[in-house]
Amino acid sequence: MIRSLQAFGGSGGPLQGNRRFCDTGRVRFPDTSTAPLAVHWAGELLHLLPQRALWWPGQRVLFVADLHLGKAATYRALGQPVPVGTTQQNLARLDALIERHEPGRIVFLGDFLHAAQARTVLAAVEPWRARHAAIAMTLVRGNHDSRAGDPPPELGIEVVDEPFLLGPFACCHHPQTHATHFVLAGHLHPVCRLHGRGRDSVRLPCFASDGQQAVLPAFGEFTGGWLMESAPGRRFHAVGGDAVWALPVQE
Repeated sequence: MIRSLQAFGGSGGPLQGNRRFCDTGRVRFPDTSTAPLAVHWAGELLHLLPQRALWWPGQRVLFVADLHLGKAATYRALGQPVPVGTTQQNLARLDALIERHEPGRIVFLGDFLHAAQARTVLAAVEPWRARHAAIAMTLVRGNHDSRAGDPPPELGIEVVDEPFLLGPFACCHHPQTHATHFVLAGHLHPVCRLHGRGRDSVRLPCFASDGQQAVLPAFGEFTGGWLMESAPGRRFHAVGGDAVWALPVQE
């Protein structure tokens, strides 16, 4: 259950909880590349990764939003026919990011576990965490974490409430404003819609920024997405395949 859909306080005003899409117009797709897209937020160089995560090379911090481990298992427990293996897919994708970037810390921006029923997947998380015991990990509690409960202490994951201040960033789950820090958040699972020739269109996960805050796409498999509305000055960086690219800013 989404607690709040108020995301941005910039020139576009607060994000309203409707299903209007981000109409970016007709955008030419770039040549695909595995290189990250560099942005500067709060005076820091950050990399928007096509794996739907954020890398801060200056401090070797990897930010991941909305992992939702065990979501598929939760639905299966309710008798719903949903895919299997999503937890292992999520952990394998994290393994690939760790191997590539060698982070000193991973910050999970909320919703690490999906629900109390999802705690069955912790048996798969334990050996994964053991392989990466040298990496500091912090979970900023999200709305799903409040219901699922904190990860067990033996996993060695620090659990904090929002905002968690790290350098110039306020690490949060729910998008919000902060008096002194640039907010990094999740919760909304942002996606945008691109229009091609004729009547065709495609929905893509995206990073969305506005003023002094940014919302990351959901990292987890089987999480779905929320179509975000465009607004003057709001910036979308779409994720497709192995590429991230900036979409035109609405005037």
